[in-house]
Amino acid sequence: MNRLDLTKQIDNHLTSLFDEPKRSDIADRLAKLIDTQQVVPPIEPLNEKNIYLITYGDSIQSANQKPLQALRTMLDETVSDIITDVHLLPMFPYTSDDGFSVTDYLQINPELGDWSDIDELAKNYRLMYDFVANHMSESSDWFQQFLQGKPGFKEAFVEKESDFDASNVVRPRTSPLFHTYGISEKQVWSTFSKDQVDVNIQDPEMFIRLTETLLTYITRGATSIRLDAIGFLWKESGTTCIHLPQTHAVIQIWRLLTDYFAPNTQIITETNVPHQENISYFGNGNNEAHQVYQFPLPPLTLHAFTTHDATHLTNWAKTITPISKTATYFNFLASHDGIGMRPTEGILTDTDREKLAEKVVQNGGQISYKNNPDGSKSIYELNINYSDALRNAGESDDLAVQKMLAAHHILFSVIGVPAVYYHSLFGSRNDKEAAETSGIPRRINREKLNLATLQRELESNPYRQAIFTGLKKLAEIRKSEVAFNPYQQQEVISSATNVFALKRGDVYCYTNVSNKAVTIETTGVKNLLTGELVNGSYELPAYGYAWLK
Repeated sequence: MNRLDLTKQIDNHLTSLFDEPKRSDIADRLAKLIDTQQVVPPIEPLNEKNIYLITYGDSIQSANQKPLQALRTMLDETVSDIITDVHLLPMFPYTSDDGFSVTDYLQINPELGDWSDIDELAKNYRLMYDFVANHMSESSDWFQQFLQGKPGFKEAFVEKESDFDASNVVRPRTSPLFHTYGISEKQVWSTFSKDQVDVNIQDPEMFIRLTETLLTYITRGATSIRLDAIGFLWKESGTTCIHLPQTHAVIQIWRLLTDYFAPNTQIITETNVPHQENISYFGNGNNEAHQVYQFPLPPLTLHAFTTHDATHLTNWAKTITPISKTATYFNFLASHDGIGMRPTEGILTDTDREKLAEKVVQNGGQISYKNNPDGSKSIYELNINYSDALRNAGESDDLAVQKMLAAHHILFSVIGVPAVYYHSLFGSRNDKEAAETSGIPRRINREKLNLATLQRELESNPYRQAIFTGLKKLAEIRKSEVAFNPYQQQEVISSATNVFALKRGDVYCYTNVSNKAVTIETTGVKNLLTGELVNGSYELPAYGYAWLK
């Protein structure tokens, strides 16, 4: 595709988004951007070797280094042999929500380091940047200029209109939809919190600014770009204001630009919603997200290990098929957020969700709720460290370790690209004090780790050490098997209800989700985890797992 074809395809999308003269204005300005933008050298396509680590820029602390430098030291000294891609949660200046109330999209938070530290990280790791495109901090310069009515910013955010019908709006929060700001007392849309004001993507100036931000990330080393909360981007009176066709059209424009200027760079959409809504962001498989977050996987895996029954996980997995040669799933079990429960709608019952919530509370976690259009509330997410979430009453530390490894065996087996949260990799536990003192439930799983202490505990703390070494072994084996290519077909295998079983290429993947040993029948295979040859029956111990080739 040449640049003329690129501008023509983009213009087709703009026609569906804007009336004249907005369309012509944006098209002309985008054409100028395209003429000045340089194509970056293409990166290697994703393959079975790619494993993401999810982390904040300041997750690792050291007295002698800036946080981004301490992070690089940790990566180089502990996981450089298994981690290829590093997801840096928002690394920009911010005012709240642990980074997701950004004040400046283009500056590195000076408390973390600067762009030179990002450049150093990029020498050895592919980097995923967070693009919080839906909203900004109320303290941001852009929003302050909006409040002051400055030229170019008069329509930059979504101001309340008397004839706008917001009665059907879907949100993940219980706070007011509009908040009042400044001496002008403007009422502005805020999907998530007062300090997170929604941008107006329908304003040509803002559309161009956000697109320029995306292109800047590409030129500044991003090999993946996560579109945070992207489903809420476009507002239309009388609608749910989530997953609107216009939002998909914006993503399609950004995909065109990314594919053209940075081949194989990944656009990854983050939409914590029911499964069918979530995978709609693949578009036709080649025109929207390169990866979508696989949100049902964390709660369904947790449910399987809680009930010792993989039926729901298995039935859901049967629906997961390859998307295209350029699109696949971003798989994870834990992240900086909680375990989202909306993705289980239509899969688990309300009773199932309530039982998981009860267990999480018993294990020291908390529950976050959302408002529904009918005025009721429902469980939005479970806030807890994943290893603590997995524990059933009375289970020992040894069983808890085995359970954590078995859960990640599922993560490493299913179709897509695995992403491991740093607290999962390092065998952390609930940080209940942080959640309680801050009043922010998600901080139960956001503890900052001292580099020297972490390195020492990976050798001396049995719990940390067992999880860390076990996950490293799984990752090393996975990276050596082409069967785990992220675009490779997966086939769900019939098995007992307490076993989750897949076939990926020439590798059979078995995970026992129960606390009882189970026997599987096989012949003429090699256990990739032990190197032993298997003929006949093979016993999986409690929470045991195997890759048989």
